[in-house]
Amino acid sequence: MDNLAHSLLGAWMAEAGLKRTTPLATATLVIGANLPDVDGFVTFAGSDAALYWRRGWTHGVLALALWPFVLTGLMLLWDRYVRRRKYPDLPPARFGPLLVCSVLSVLSHPALDWLNTYGVRLLMPFDGTWFYGDTLFIIDPWVWLLAGASVVMADARTRGSAAGWLVLGAATTALVTLPSFVPWPAKVLWAVGVAAILWLRLRGMHLLSAQRVATVCGVALVLYLGAILVGSQVAAPGAQAWLRAQGLDVERTLAGPIPANPFRRDIIALAPDRYHFVSANFLAGSEDRFRFSDPSQPREPQPGPVILAALSAPEIRGLANWLRLPTYRVDPTPDGWRVSIRDVRYSRMQGNGLGTAVVELDRELRPVKTRTRE
Repeated sequence: MDNLAHSLLGAWMAEAGLKRTTPLATATLVIGANLPDVDGFVTFAGSDAALYWRRGWTHGVLALALWPFVLTGLMLLWDRYVRRRKYPDLPPARFGPLLVCSVLSVLSHPALDWLNTYGVRLLMPFDGTWFYGDTLFIIDPWVWLLAGASVVMADARTRGSAAGWLVLGAATTALVTLPSFVPWPAKVLWAVGVAAILWLRLRGMHLLSAQRVATVCGVALVLYLGAILVGSQVAAPGAQAWLRAQGLDVERTLAGPIPANPFRRDIIALAPDRYHFVSANFLAGSEDRFRFSDPSQPREPQPGPVILAALSAPEIRGLANWLRLPTYRVDPTPDGWRVSIRDVRYSRMQGNGLGTAVVELDRELRPVKTRTRE
């Protein structure tokens, strides 16, 4: 998930009551919710390095066991040598509650990352297996809205904080309402939600218990996530049965999320030699619930030597490691072959985007040129 979602979830945990357990609890929760993403610096080394390293070591079981103690230690050092040196009369931060906040916030990060289709390697460094929840899109505005509502209600008490939240609200509203792929009902619902938060603030509802507001928002968030997860589990077998009724041999189906639209699913069906793409619409009648959304694409469960040679190119080792639903196109050239590699999870939405590369091979199947596109 994006770091705004991680940060808002950490801040929500603070408003739900954890900020009262010890000084520096809120800072610990927000930092811990983002801490595994310290591997983000590898993006400066290029897109393939990011695919190779991201959501690996820093998100794996070993790091998740160590991060809470690292974060707690750093917060205690800050408390002793910065915070209380500047304000000696303040009560000290406590190790136990800080450790609890660190554990909860750090674990929230891979939990959110697991929910989307990009994947996370939870067993690193012992096992590089990718795990997928196939529930949320990488950016989900409803997580922003539900997790952020309680934080805005509790925090926007000064002019500075209110101005900051207004800027953030305007920015997220632009991100939700301007893209053409976001359906208009979602844009309207987002505007209504933001307006409702603003209206409640103006009506003085923020004077109520912040913990009570956070509890309501938390319950709503859990119900939302549960409904999305159940919807995907219902859509996948339903699409498989529909495809088989069309006379297609389908081995299995995956139901992925649609940006900002919890009532639809993007179904990828794996046939022996093809990928079929189906859109599931829960608001449609039973006869119109499923329909083909994109032309089918070839699938090669056992790639041949030309494709294997292309995948061995060192410039795409990250992509080769990250591929989940690959499709390949092999074109002969005067000097060898050109192999186009795509992952159908994202390439259909972004064109030549994430999960796409072109490798040119000579006649001895040696990579001579590689192009990745972002």
